[in-house]
Amino acid sequence: MDGPVPELTEHAAACAARLRDADRVLLASHIDADGLTSAGIASTALERADIPFETVFCRQLDEAAVADIAATDYDTVLFTDFGSGQLDIVAEREAAGDFHPVIADHHQPAEGVETDHHLNPLRFGLNGASELSGAGAAYVLARALEPDAGDNRDLAALAVVGAVGDMQDTNGELRGANAGIVDEGVAAGVVEEGTDLRIYGRQTRALPKLLQYATDVRIPGISNNEAGAIEFLTELDVPCRDDDGEWKRWVDLTGGERQTLASALIRRAIASGVPAARIDDLVGTTYVLSREQEGTELRDVSEFSTLLNATARYDRADVGLAVCLGERDAALDRARRLLRNHRKNLSNGLQWVKEHGVRVEDNLQWFDAGDEIRETIVGIVAGMAVGTDATRSGIPVLAFADTEEGEVKVSSRGSYVMVRDGLDLSAVMREASRSVGGDGGGHDVAAGATIPKGKVEAFIAEADRIVGEQLGDADGDGD
Repeated sequence: MDGPVPELTEHAAACAARLRDADRVLLASHIDADGLTSAGIASTALERADIPFETVFCRQLDEAAVADIAATDYDTVLFTDFGSGQLDIVAEREAAGDFHPVIADHHQPAEGVETDHHLNPLRFGLNGASELSGAGAAYVLARALEPDAGDNRDLAALAVVGAVGDMQDTNGELRGANAGIVDEGVAAGVVEEGTDLRIYGRQTRALPKLLQYATDVRIPGISNNEAGAIEFLTELDVPCRDDDGEWKRWVDLTGGERQTLASALIRRAIASGVPAARIDDLVGTTYVLSREQEGTELRDVSEFSTLLNATARYDRADVGLAVCLGERDAALDRARRLLRNHRKNLSNGLQWVKEHGVRVEDNLQWFDAGDEIRETIVGIVAGMAVGTDATRSGIPVLAFADTEEGEVKVSSRGSYVMVRDGLDLSAVMREASRSVGGDGGGHDVAAGATIPKGKVEAFIAEADRIVGEQLGDADGDGD
């Protein structure tokens, strides 16, 4: 079995063998969409391989969380979507005989330490921020865990959701190792890859809302303008309402009707002076899950990932995992209620940032939301703020929020342009947080940390210095 990612096949087999040798396994995973899909993939694969296991979730894998894991009586722990950045902490516990770790992750590994069963694309020349997600690493492991008569290729659907949830389709489509997983999902009949309008909500939103909230590509007179969106649709030669007079959704239109609407939208964007590069973003590669019901959040991978983010980030990882495992009754209903609340909180959070603004240092900008924005979503809000009038372009955004444990959560967001110029937010978060008694890590383009209360200013000073060095502005003049 060559596997979907040939570079990882041999090591994935070794990790799978270690799991098969275990009497039972503790599966520990992160709480975002990538973490939930990673856990869904891994738990399904373990069950199919007849390996007893228990699942736990952590907001952040710090020393306290690893200590809690070490206090269990599990000899083997499978970490998914985290573990690499905390490899030094994990390795200490392994050396002490507390447990044997198997890690399926894609974040920047801690330097100067290694363990035998560490499945991470970065160790094999692949980019973990853009070519393979945590769910992708878990999928590679799942394929290596296949029983003789089994086939785990159906789990590619969750891997694609995880990759999109981790924003690895930022450039319009999934590339690199992710593309191999998409191909396996298509072959297994669980994923459909096509070209369509790249606007969130094609499955579930009524057409006026679809266009009104399509702010990734802002079209004057339509984006953030319900009346303008309705006027635009009314003028089209497309039946945008059903027989009962209700607005249709994008998924309700025929292929020809979609083409007419998309063409009109592009013409409107051109006439409104939207830059050509942004107009190109309106149409691109899309992914839907073939076995999910059309017209639901689960059919479109972007909507599926958002639904998952609305569960574990509100302390209901059990709900998100149940949906990943195929629960379509009570768990899905609960997830939808959480999603409505999630959307409201994100909207309120973004509005808070716009009203209060950000503080700009030499090399970064930041805001401290305190307890006004939930710590589990402050990173999402920071990402939403990038590119709006609330933030400045060209430098990363750092967001702070209080945690229930009395600490401070830090989330950071950059851009791939900044990364090409030398930005590595994983190193920034790790080094700056440890300088004030915290810890952190993540990706070069997006990372996070937890620091002690009262250390925000010291953290910002150190982070600003590091970013300046990375971007070639160590003298701090901001140029």
